[in-house]
Amino acid sequence: MSDEPIHQPHDKLFKQGFGDPVNAAGFLRHQFPESVAREIDWEGLALQPGSFVDSHFRKHESDLLFSTRFKDRECLLYLLFEHQLAEDPLIALRLLRYMVRIWEGCVKINPGAALPVILPVVLAQNDKAWTVSPRFSSLLDLPSGLAGGLLPYVPDFCFQLVQLAEVTYERIVGTPEGVLLLRIMKAERTDELLADAVWDETLLARISRPFFEMLLRYLLDADIDSEGFERRLNVISQVELKDSAMTLAQQIRQKGRQEGRQEDILEALSIRFGVVPTGLADAVRGIEGELRLRELLRAAIQSVTLDEFSREL
Repeated sequence: MSDEPIHQPHDKLFKQGFGDPVNAAGFLRHQFPESVAREIDWEGLALQPGSFVDSHFRKHESDLLFSTRFKDRECLLYLLFEHQLAEDPLIALRLLRYMVRIWEGCVKINPGAALPVILPVVLAQNDKAWTVSPRFSSLLDLPSGLAGGLLPYVPDFCFQLVQLAEVTYERIVGTPEGVLLLRIMKAERTDELLADAVWDETLLARISRPFFEMLLRYLLDADIDSEGFERRLNVISQVELKDSAMTLAQQIRQKGRQEGRQEDILEALSIRFGVVPTGLADAVRGIEGELRLRELLRAAIQSVTLDEFSREL
């Protein structure tokens, strides 16, 4: 269960958005039969630390684990976010491996206790619907006519498969923040990040400023038409929302330019002097102001030693 930094923009958006138990509950409560959903303590949903995804899959997978109660028993909800372009016919096998790791962690924490139920949900971001079965037993080569007799001897489970390709924007449910997050994930795959569904003012007006900033940052980092983005900001009808969006977009651009300049300085130091000490790198990343950063970039190029550059800080 590692806590490695999140580098993929998809993962960052997913974890910051659905890492909030309120947003997660708003989405997950609609993914199970009513007979199951009504017994889950959604208000008690609590995010658990760590990830169970294999390291070589982390470029196109991310996951979140929540604990809560199902009636009077502990229950775990496992949300796996798949954003690779192609479907994975063996997703159930990987999911089983991750679930076993979760149970192994439970045994370490509370040896001898009964294992909690895990309710697995896979959220697929593909632009085309998958054809995979949500049952693990569908992967097994069971002889025709004898499957019923063999099933008691083989593992089996079913997972909820939520495919954004199959859900229209209007049918996405949850909190305003969760709905917008899923609409953006869907729109990113279909090149519709400037569509009305993403810029729904009735939803944008109901989300927090930090969440709005996160969404704008994701949109600005995406491969979208910059002129189209500006036009989108200009046609927002609510004055306060429009002003906030324009201010945030300007701040994000400014911060992005500063971060780019900071990395230019560190790259220059790395080329000239090798490994840059962590403390010095942190100090550079803490510097703000375009003029000051230009001065430091010049110093990074001209300084004879790292100590000489450090004295410029």
